[in-house]
Amino acid sequence: MAKEKTRVTLQDIARATGYTVNTVSRALKNKDDISRETCEKIQQVAKDMGYVRNYIASSLRSGRTKTIAVITGTMVNPYYAILCDMLQLEAVRLGYGLMILSAQDNQETEMQMVEMALSRQVDGIMITPSSSQSPALDLLRSSGLPYVLLSRSLDCEDDDYVVCNDYQGGYLAAEHLIEHGHRDLAMLSFRHVVFSTKNRFEGFHQACVDHGIGEDHIYYAEPEGEKAILKQVHAWCECGVTGLFSFCDVEAWYLKTMLENSPLRAERPLSIVGFDNILGYMNFLPPICTVDAQLKKEAEVAIELLRNRIHDAALPPQHVVLPVHIVCRGSCGMEDSGQLPPEKVLHLKDA
Repeated sequence: MAKEKTRVTLQDIARATGYTVNTVSRALKNKDDISRETCEKIQQVAKDMGYVRNYIASSLRSGRTKTIAVITGTMVNPYYAILCDMLQLEAVRLGYGLMILSAQDNQETEMQMVEMALSRQVDGIMITPSSSQSPALDLLRSSGLPYVLLSRSLDCEDDDYVVCNDYQGGYLAAEHLIEHGHRDLAMLSFRHVVFSTKNRFEGFHQACVDHGIGEDHIYYAEPEGEKAILKQVHAWCECGVTGLFSFCDVEAWYLKTMLENSPLRAERPLSIVGFDNILGYMNFLPPICTVDAQLKKEAEVAIELLRNRIHDAALPPQHVVLPVHIVCRGSCGMEDSGQLPPEKVLHLKDA
């Protein structure tokens, strides 16, 4: 009968090496009071024996699990997949495990995910809130657990958060279209996203005003469903709209696909600018001009904010707004001239 395999313990390594359990423990952690030669010897034996550190046991002693949770919207959206990938890279670099949970931008699911993360005794939570009135946020605030809001800020000044400059992004998107000859512009969002939609349109609108475009040449809508979206875009084209700012890259690509199969395809193509710069991370979709939301930087800053909060609960609220820039790939209408370089990055002149 085969002998049942058991987990390798510090005691097993101590017996195999002849050192005490305390010495083995400190050597595996590369403590300075253990010689480098001894550390390497013990670590090699541990590796050969298949030792894996028991973080549960460590957490019972330290009160920390070295695990953090991130709660995002639907992972079908490449934005969240890319953000989570960046967060994991940074978390692992700093010695944390990452628990990834999807709330689907649904308040009930969001509450379940927060409760799950809390029950797993994570050291902290990063969350992209679905609503300013989300009960999950109330629970999180009352739990005393460190947390950071990702991508979206709410009205509570006590929240730690890291966001991109949505207002600046909207401004840059409109300005980019205007600089390429468009005088009738529209912003399209398939749904209202807390914090981001309002700020992006305000920046978009201000850029139009600053460039002398009248209110009757600035449009905005949040149609739901393919038929409503195509109907709205067709109406705008009838009014002379040639430049469109899409709330995000995914919606921009979805719109382009819908238009290819609609009667609008025969008319002058709409010039479109998106938001997020997903192509900067996964380059296999049709090129579009976009606002780069700095996802890698957001991940780095978010982990750092959360780490600071974990180690010092008395810190004042930490608010970080990351600058953005335009990446031009020709969908603004410049592609028609044949003069566009493969990729051109444009920054706000006065930022």
